[in-house]
Amino acid sequence: MTENTPRRRGRQLPAADELRIWREYIETAEALRSELAARLQTDSALSPGDYAVMLALSEAPERRLRSSDLAAGIGWERSRLSHHLGRMERRALIRREDCATDSRGAEIVLTDTGAAAFRGATVPHLRAIRELFVDRLTADEMAAAGQVAAALRSGLRSGG
Repeated sequence: MTENTPRRRGRQLPAADELRIWREYIETAEALRSELAARLQTDSALSPGDYAVMLALSEAPERRLRSSDLAAGIGWERSRLSHHLGRMERRALIRREDCATDSRGAEIVLTDTGAAAFRGATVPHLRAIRELFVDRLTADEMAAAGQVAAALRSGLRSGG
């Protein structure tokens, strides 16, 4: 097995050093996620969920997506998205409109208020990502982190 070949051990349990690395990965990812969420909330009064929804809508044609496409795009269950959209709608960040091409569906539209909130949140959020993640890694570590993420994502997509 070469250094670049993924480990395949069948049903063998992880070794102590592998479990230590796993825990370090999980605990670090959660600490980063928590700190980024706290800063986003402090800087913009937006939650990470708000930001994910608004990012997807800001990248969509005419700042609108069918709710099912939005849910799939951000990886949420439709019921979770529906509840979250209700909270965002009450804050005038988004609005729901009947879908012109399918009477059963709804389209979610980023309002001007939502677009302004998203723009205001983006620079501080990207600065926090740079400070907490990018600036703490060398170029080689950043490349390795990208390779690790791609390998894990690929494994999840292939069902294993």
